[in-house]
Amino acid sequence: MSLVIACGPVAATPSSSPTPFPTLPPLATPSPTPSPSPTPARTPAPLPTATKAAAPIRYVAMGASDTVGVGSVDPSTGSWPSRIAAVLPPGSTYRNLGVSGSLAAQAARDQLPSAVAEDPDLVTIWLAVNDINAQVSDKDYATALNAIVDGLTKTTHARIFIGNVPDLRAVPAYAGVDQSRLIGVVTAYNEVIRVAAAQHSDRVVVVDLFTGSAALMTTVTVAPDGFHPSDQGYALIAARFADAMRRSGIPLR
Repeated sequence: MSLVIACGPVAATPSSSPTPFPTLPPLATPSPTPSPSPTPARTPAPLPTATKAAAPIRYVAMGASDTVGVGSVDPSTGSWPSRIAAVLPPGSTYRNLGVSGSLAAQAARDQLPSAVAEDPDLVTIWLAVNDINAQVSDKDYATALNAIVDGLTKTTHARIFIGNVPDLRAVPAYAGVDQSRLIGVVTAYNEVIRVAAAQHSDRVVVVDLFTGSAALMTTVTVAPDGFHPSDQGYALIAARFADAMRRSGIPLR
């Protein structure tokens, strides 16, 4: 699928200045007799300790061709999951389970067991557009997506981030499709995603890839096939996921 998203820059956290040493009191002037007791110097306040390094994260990406990175010059570094992996804490691991053409039901059957076996701390899911193209009903899509989310929440401790569906009306490959019907299907799928996440709101976050996506669809952010993102498109997608992760406390660099 092809999608681009708007993402504002992440505000940098200001670094804290070291706590200054306190000003010592002036030395007392001794009298000839009797000699006054010396004024004790206050103990300097300790400098702040270095921030504890974030623990390594085991990251697993589930999805289809856009998770694989089709459309990027080099999917191993240009796909949006690889861009997320590049800003994980040092020592983190990353496995991309995406399969081009995968439907959600196929991912539940084939990718979910591998994801669970990784004992992940972080999982991303972006599965929907192939189901839309295959005319899978929103009810059947919900069954498949819930199988994935339930399986992950019951058998892992991972935080889960699910990308929703962008405004496909702006994707060149859908130019000849009934636009009102298309947006109706996208809306129905996005509601399925919202409900699936809400059932596990302590663990699952929806990454909004819909809002503002139509306005950003250009030949720069869409691959020549008119369907998948380009490298610039994947950078925007990664930024939207990264923003959601940082807001949820994931320690990305």
